[in-house]
Amino acid sequence: MNQALKEIGQCASALFELFFPRICEACGDPLYENEKAICKACLRKLPRTGFERNPYDNSLGQLLWGRSRVETACAMFYYRKGETVQSLLHALKYKGYTEIGLELGRKLGALMKSNGYPPFDVIVPVPLHPKKYRIRGYNQSEVIAKGMSERLNIPVDCTNLHRTKHTTSQTSKGRFERWENVDGLFGLHDPDKYLGCHLLLIDDVTTTGATLEACIQPLNKVPYSKVSIATIGCTYL
Repeated sequence: MNQALKEIGQCASALFELFFPRICEACGDPLYENEKAICKACLRKLPRTGFERNPYDNSLGQLLWGRSRVETACAMFYYRKGETVQSLLHALKYKGYTEIGLELGRKLGALMKSNGYPPFDVIVPVPLHPKKYRIRGYNQSEVIAKGMSERLNIPVDCTNLHRTKHTTSQTSKGRFERWENVDGLFGLHDPDKYLGCHLLLIDDVTTTGATLEACIQPLNKVPYSKVSIATIGCTYL
């Protein structure tokens, strides 16, 4: 009976994909059976940073030197307006294509796992304000974190780090305005929960580093804790 149900399910899935084929969100071509959200050809073309080769000393980590204590840093791709990485993250963030975030999170997690990053205790996504969460229905950083968790076998905590106030979008702001917009923006419900933990802070993309630093501020205050950061994209630093 179980085998028959399995075969029926496979037939139904094949019939569905015949009329509604899965396509690559980058190029629009059909995906092969073992591909998810983005085809292998498009993944190969995305501009890699190579930051994973120097976990403790790369441009993303250096962006926060002197302002926050950061152990390691990783961004998988360079991010530039009008290019594919921006289109993918825009589709994830504003169009509900969460499978993009899951798959890119899996790729980022696998990249870090195979390149000498230290063990982490918990993955912490940059939180959305509840008001924005209700409008969007999900947090793109949380989606990425869940994909990373599948590869790193580390739990995701979405409840402790929280936004203390609602802010306007960072997209159209200059560098100084971005820093003003996030000052004192985040807090912890229970700092003791992270006592002595190595935390991996996750965001979709970083430009000035203002949001990451604002998140790190309360995390750095937890005794004996360490913070590392990882993003899918970052601007050319």
